[in-house]
Amino acid sequence: MHRHNGQFIPGIKLVVIWLFLAACNPGNDEQQPIENQAIENQPVESVGTDSPDVIRRTIPFITLRNRTGSAAAGEHFGNERNSVHTGYCDVSWTPIPMMETIANNVPFYIPFGKLQLEAVYEVDEQNFWRKPRSTTVNDNPLLYIHGYNIGFEKGCSRAAVFQETLRLAGRFLLFSWPSDDAVLNYTHDESDIYWSIPYIEQTLWRMLGLFGAGSVDVVAHSMGTRGVFLALVLMSGRHGVETPLLNHLVLLAADIDAGIFRQYLEVIRPLVRRITIYVSDNDSALTLSEEVHGYPRLGGPGPHLRGLDGIEIIDVSPAGRRRASGHLYHLYNKKVLNDLDQLLNENRPASSRSGLQPDRQTGMNYWKLIPPGAD
Repeated sequence: MHRHNGQFIPGIKLVVIWLFLAACNPGNDEQQPIENQAIENQPVESVGTDSPDVIRRTIPFITLRNRTGSAAAGEHFGNERNSVHTGYCDVSWTPIPMMETIANNVPFYIPFGKLQLEAVYEVDEQNFWRKPRSTTVNDNPLLYIHGYNIGFEKGCSRAAVFQETLRLAGRFLLFSWPSDDAVLNYTHDESDIYWSIPYIEQTLWRMLGLFGAGSVDVVAHSMGTRGVFLALVLMSGRHGVETPLLNHLVLLAADIDAGIFRQYLEVIRPLVRRITIYVSDNDSALTLSEEVHGYPRLGGPGPHLRGLDGIEIIDVSPAGRRRASGHLYHLYNKKVLNDLDQLLNENRPASSRSGLQPDRQTGMNYWKLIPPGAD
């Protein structure tokens, strides 16, 4: 490698990092290209009945992406900035016979089915918001914000996995900001998540107006955590501290400068009943992000997490690495999903959730997953 005065040349260093990220984070997981038609202005109630061979689910979405004019569902929305569009995406899951048994008995992730985005339905905002209000009677609505290198098709597919695994149907909403779905466009995505912040804030205010203060959960992953974190900073200047705005704020593999998070924690803490941060030392993507930015990321364990009072930190490192990047544990690691299930569906604090043990040496608010086999 080229060096200058003992240091890597920055441009070469970035290229090496993003090429490694590309190897860790393949583009479309186990999806295959599809050519189903995208349909505008037709609200849907469900995708249809399941069969022994195919499971189908509908994901409500809000997106800031541009329409491409393509008739293919996976290409209906592009990666450019645009106005707000709302609707539903239909995702199917076709299991591969015999593969699930194998996948459940190996320490790493093996795809045992095929995800496909079958159709995209756009619905005008007025009709769209009418449906969520009538389908979340007993459970808090949950807004999910994806991370970097996620196109619309991948976003819908991964959201379907998250919604299905955690049984969130009826209260789940995907926010799809215009990530480029290109591993080398990390800085482009950074610009786009910052551009999206006012729209995230707008969406949160809309949900709070429909469901009431303190009755909305937010889960964000990777770079998406920056968007919701900074949206809450903006919201803090427009809201008193008498009543929390959100119930849960869950930050997964947070690609946020830990020092900046610390600076603004006191501002956002009164807005949320419970803030939960998931961290892992198996996360290669965040290790590389720290290398690029020069400062620790919130989603990685270390001394930068000490003194973050009033939040719960869950270290999932003992669960191991199911995928090469270690960045998608909220989708593919059963122990992590079990903890998220207890948090989001049973509303239990870390102290009463099974599968966790306190790490008092690190902090009173620090918990670790119990290693496999130890429980």
